[in-house]
Amino acid sequence: MLAVGLLVSLLSGCRILHNPVATPVVTTPQSYVASTDSASMGDRPFQTLFADSNLIALIDTALARNLDLKIALQRITVARANYGISQGALLPQVDAVATAGLDRFGRYTMNGVGNFDTNLSDNVTGPSLIPNPTPDFFAGFRASWEVDIWGKLRNRRRAAYNRMLASQEGRNVVITALTAELARLYYTLLALDAEGEIIRDNIGLQQKALELVAVQKSAGRVTELAVQQFRAQLLGTRSREGRVRQQIIETENQINVLLGRYPQPIARGVSIRDQQLPASVVAGIPAQLVRRRPDIRQAERELEAANVDVAVAQADFLPSLNLTPYVGLNAFRPSVLLSPASLAIGVLGSLAAPVFNRRLLKGNLAISLAQSREAYLAYQRVILTGVSEVVSNLKGLENYRDVADLQTQEVMVLRQAATTSDELFAANYATYLEVITAQRSVLDAELALINTKQAQFLSLVDLYRALGGGWQ
Repeated sequence: MLAVGLLVSLLSGCRILHNPVATPVVTTPQSYVASTDSASMGDRPFQTLFADSNLIALIDTALARNLDLKIALQRITVARANYGISQGALLPQVDAVATAGLDRFGRYTMNGVGNFDTNLSDNVTGPSLIPNPTPDFFAGFRASWEVDIWGKLRNRRRAAYNRMLASQEGRNVVITALTAELARLYYTLLALDAEGEIIRDNIGLQQKALELVAVQKSAGRVTELAVQQFRAQLLGTRSREGRVRQQIIETENQINVLLGRYPQPIARGVSIRDQQLPASVVAGIPAQLVRRRPDIRQAERELEAANVDVAVAQADFLPSLNLTPYVGLNAFRPSVLLSPASLAIGVLGSLAAPVFNRRLLKGNLAISLAQSREAYLAYQRVILTGVSEVVSNLKGLENYRDVADLQTQEVMVLRQAATTSDELFAANYATYLEVITAQRSVLDAELALINTKQAQFLSLVDLYRALGGGWQ
């Protein structure tokens, strides 16, 4: 016992810890475009970014009922359990033990001769006489404890802790993605509603045009070909309306799935044509992404855990010290098992170093090194992707704003052209093909303007997600 204690003290005094390498710093640009404003819209809660109360209600419902988010919570529970297991590995494992055995020693064995000779002693009498066969009864506690000389077990606990933090960041990634996807689908739904309104308005105009050309055909001013062209245009526009209705149903069902419920109508706010973008959009600086975006923080935690795994794999090559103490009642007669004289205490210490299984350890080290490099590359990639997404969506908001202004003017001009073509056709100064072309151009331009308005809001949502917003 004293020798084992001295051995533990000696090894503890010359302890060599295998510390993992520090997480490398990934450089980022000084700014996204030209602005160096330190504020970021990613710091804003989604309730202050989105002005539509219906969208906010949908997001709140999804945060309470979304199944992917509930799955992420279970992953956190698993990671916490693994961390608890790694903490327990640092402590002795103690088991309550009760054993009973029976041995018949051969006459020409060390135990057989020794027991026979012992029974002949005058000092051995009564219950101290050794029976043959010899029972063996034990009731007490046995422990097993690996002394963490090299910090291997503490590094395993550290890796488990980092993975637990990574799982929590993974939940934030799900929340961010959920918030962004709901907003995207909601604005897509508003855009489809607006497309349906535009198409229905054009159906009414085209129906009147068809009636007018039918009257003119009766008067002999146009041929049946003109009537067929107007009727074909009307049928094509009606078929467009059917496709939009189906897209609305599909989009509503996608929202319902995110809300964790069966299909039902989705409440909408004002038309996308009346929705207002924020007056100003600030992105901050790229260095904030490393501290803000949950997927970057998750990749960083995974990298830290992978680096710790390398230190653990290196420590596996060193000797391990194991102690197996026990305390309990031990006797070969049941009648004296509960006697104080049957108390038994002992400890066994063993120092083991790998010799013939080093190929396995080398393989584990090679795997850990490769996984560490992979985690670092993934960490670089997610930062690079994040900066690129912010720049793309910042430019998208700016460019789509210019496109929307030009398309608004285009729609106004084409509407005037369509009115003029109707008047000229009625006065027999324009052909029916010119009327059809003017009506089709107005429809296409109005739908294009709605698509651009939708693209503006989708860029805003994607920028918010790219800046790490939505998980507060």
